[in-house]
Amino acid sequence: MALTEYQARLQNLLQYPASAATQLYATADLTRWINQARLQMAGETECLRRMGTISTALNTREYAFSGISTGVAATTGIAGVMNARMMTYNIASGQQFVYPRPWEWFMFYNLNNPVPSSGGPVEWSQFKQGSAGASTQSDSSGSFYVDPIPDQAYVLNLDCVCYPIELTDNNTVEAIPFEWTDAVPFLAAYYALLSSQTSARTQDAERMFNFYTLFVERARKAANPSVNRWMYQQSPDPTMLTKLGMQQPAAQQGGGQMR
Repeated sequence: MALTEYQARLQNLLQYPASAATQLYATADLTRWINQARLQMAGETECLRRMGTISTALNTREYAFSGISTGVAATTGIAGVMNARMMTYNIASGQQFVYPRPWEWFMFYNLNNPVPSSGGPVEWSQFKQGSAGASTQSDSSGSFYVDPIPDQAYVLNLDCVCYPIELTDNNTVEAIPFEWTDAVPFLAAYYALLSSQTSARTQDAERMFNFYTLFVERARKAANPSVNRWMYQQSPDPTMLTKLGMQQPAAQQGGGQMR
């Protein structure tokens, strides 16, 4: 969706047509809320995915998200990486899976070793939190560790959750998948209405956030296939009621007794 289309939809939600005599919200503010909504939604829904790559360095365990390559931002519309879900590394003519571990596990079982081994990556764990950020400095970026310590340069392939570049005009590439673009104006309207800092506008903001949640759920349902729908992230677990020891209403159970 183009920036002006986002702006028009946001203006309609705020009951602020472009032809209004009094300018209730500056265009720059509308754009800022739209971009803020796009970034936050990308993190919450994990809707923007891309395979990124990074090369290891000899005797180096930690690597910053800012060093992960996801392509040219102006072409892909991707600004950087929020987190990595899975990892492999190139070996021979194929790839080898690297097992993810919780940081506490990794620190106790992998780093807790006075004589560490070296070789190809076997396990990895995220350490620093957060996205790659606007800076390329490693101290402002999320990071991960690998084990064993690399004994040579390996090309790591990461399943990345990414965040988009900011929209500045209608020529900026929109990386947010189509299904989720309908939700963006509602979250942007939530930010706009909160800025008014009145009780009435706060209630309106909550209503917009509820609509945002609804449209995000609809997008997830549309994106997930009918076959094995529940195996994809952020889909309700159909067995959760049973796991919690709860029982579905009789009307939803099906398979009732024949009379």
